[in-house]
Amino acid sequence: MTRIQRLPDHLVNQIAAGEVVERPASALKEMLENSLDAGSTRISVDLAQGGIKLIRVTDNGGGIAAEDLPLALDRHATSKIASLDDLESVATLGFRGEGLASVASVSRLTLVSRPQDAEHAHQIIAIDGTLHPVEPAAHPHGTSVEVVDLYFNTPARRKFLKSENTEYAHCAATFERIALAYPEVEFLLRHNGKVAWRLPSQSAEDRVAALLGKDFVAAAIPLDSQAGPLALTGFVASPTYSKASRDAQYFYVNGRFVRDKTAQHALRQAYRDVLHHDRHPAYALFFTLEPSGVDVNVHPTKIEVRFRESQAVHQFLFHSVHKALAGTTAGAAPTVQVEGAEPAATTGAAIGLSRGESASLFSSASSAATPRPASPGAQPFRYQQQSIPLNVAREAVGVYDKMFGGLREEERTLNNPELAMPSPAAPLPHPAVLAMPAHDENGIPPLGFALAQLHGVYILSQCAEGLILVDMHAAHERIVYERLKTALESDSIPLQPLLLPVSFAADRMEVATAHEHGEEMKKLGVELAPLSPTQIAVRGVPVWLKDGDPVELARAVLKDVREFGLSQVLTERRNELLATMACHGAVRANRQLTLPEMNALLRDMEATERSGQCNHGRPTWTRLTLRDLDKLFMRGQ
Repeated sequence: MTRIQRLPDHLVNQIAAGEVVERPASALKEMLENSLDAGSTRISVDLAQGGIKLIRVTDNGGGIAAEDLPLALDRHATSKIASLDDLESVATLGFRGEGLASVASVSRLTLVSRPQDAEHAHQIIAIDGTLHPVEPAAHPHGTSVEVVDLYFNTPARRKFLKSENTEYAHCAATFERIALAYPEVEFLLRHNGKVAWRLPSQSAEDRVAALLGKDFVAAAIPLDSQAGPLALTGFVASPTYSKASRDAQYFYVNGRFVRDKTAQHALRQAYRDVLHHDRHPAYALFFTLEPSGVDVNVHPTKIEVRFRESQAVHQFLFHSVHKALAGTTAGAAPTVQVEGAEPAATTGAAIGLSRGESASLFSSASSAATPRPASPGAQPFRYQQQSIPLNVAREAVGVYDKMFGGLREEERTLNNPELAMPSPAAPLPHPAVLAMPAHDENGIPPLGFALAQLHGVYILSQCAEGLILVDMHAAHERIVYERLKTALESDSIPLQPLLLPVSFAADRMEVATAHEHGEEMKKLGVELAPLSPTQIAVRGVPVWLKDGDPVELARAVLKDVREFGLSQVLTERRNELLATMACHGAVRANRQLTLPEMNALLRDMEATERSGQCNHGRPTWTRLTLRDLDKLFMRGQ
């Protein structure tokens, strides 16, 4: 029988380190929070090899007394709480007393501090959790914590760390989150000896502009709302400044960056009526309430909180943001002025007209009895349908009449008793997924030959049975998707190098992902080259997507690889990623196609498996037979 035994402190610290210190960014977060709790006004951070080799945080805070240095590295030793009442109303960023002890157990740590009233500094060194004696040291007023060789004594944990670029991206994100909430504090970040961020003490708006960009501030709505003990300040971006991911969402509770489901749901609901469901809002919001109203002792990393009155918090956040957005969206519909028309006439000619309204406008404009008075020197605007030369129309009809001659048997349908019954409201066939017709005995392809393009979206094709309507984007999407699947199953997708690489602005996580998985992503037909910490160049795309948007394609691939890992993307999520890539590479609406291009698309559809529906399950084509058309026009009834 195995007896229960007490674990040694060193092993307990390493177990705690597994919860608190997930990666170098986690250690940096604990150290920065300690500096802020010490009342620092100037904090500098030095990193080497993404924080794996070195993390050093130096501040000018209150400092630690020499006799308290060993306690600073002991578990559950803290100066921030002393009783249960203090735990229920925590007003500091740190309080558990586990951060430094956990870091010290998996690294070589040196803690040097000099209190404001001390004549000189003292230091203590911890290697593999073992404390060395306290000894004098040289250091200005404040504290310095140096962590070297993180996870040097736990190789299994170190193997799970990512590349230097990825770990640095996480450290930089942690630094920016904390710096954003404390604009009055001066921050400095150096990586491998090079200054990455130098942030002076500044206003909240300037700090937000420095970290999130001036374009965010230009599109942001200042927010300042208060209801009793609840207060919300910061900036919410207008719906037009939406993002494809949640990376631009910063929410703080009493100065602590958190990911809270209650807050996220409230903010999402506030944007519900003004934001597309695939887009995510951007904001930097600072929520404050009484410390007793929130429980921060939920998770060792303190990234999660629990509100004691969650419903009240939800309503307050929702109404505050909803009101701010309503103030900007009310009456924001743009008025489009047509050159040569007076303002009163443009309201009926705004761009938001539907297809039916625009058609009725074309027919009624030419029959206007009296032109409206125009301003001096301006001619009244009139909508007019462009006429088509009759001989051209006759030539086009003649070509297809010869091609499909003898297909209509009007004399026989007139004598059909089923068609003799009046049916003025015959419904159109439901756009279900149809089976591909067989080849006609006269050699007419299943989907016929293209006649024209409708509104830049649909292809009209004449087939043996009548009329085929094709959603060109959905059809091309399925074709490209099947080609990508077949190529990837063979080994890799053929890559088309770009004559002129296309560069785009990227965040650190995208650059780190491109660094780490650049070679492997070539299997997906995407070649990326990081140019700088904020720029990526697209040097190659899949050969079937060469006419698509390379930047959007690269962002989609990076997003999936970053969130799920390349191995999962190439196995479990392969089809989802290929469907996204196909969508970016498919022909877009309003692109004018020539008749040969339309016919080429129809032939590809006939040769593609499951071409009756797109990657999202929508039908790609439907058919109106001559009988359906005759019913619509009551021919022979």
